[in-house]
Amino acid sequence: MIDPWWPLAALAFVQLGDGVLCIQPVSFIRKCLVDVRFPQRFWWLLPVLKFAAAAGLVVGIWFTPLAILTSAALTCYFVIALAAHVHARDFGRNLFVNCTGMLLASAATLTFVLIAG
Repeated sequence: MIDPWWPLAALAFVQLGDGVLCIQPVSFIRKCLVDVRFPQRFWWLLPVLKFAAAAGLVVGIWFTPLAILTSAALTCYFVIALAAHVHARDFGRNLFVNCTGMLLASAATLTFVLIAG
């Protein structure tokens, strides 16, 4: 078991909430997806990925390899999201607050798991 467990639980809680907001994307998420030109036919994947990440982080509290895999996957996800924002020249709030913040949180969680695990 990873101790302390709360960094994984906190990131899982955020991913769960984000997944709920992506089921029928709320306005700021919809705007973000449109701004980076993410194809609408793939929007349904976002809540699936976010719920899977939340589950992987929670189970990862007891199974360290899954915590490493999930936090690494989230870090990669947000690196790709950051690249999409830069490519679309979307340098506003979505990039600097949402995307960069989640990238830092995911990378910090990955670092924590690698050290604590």
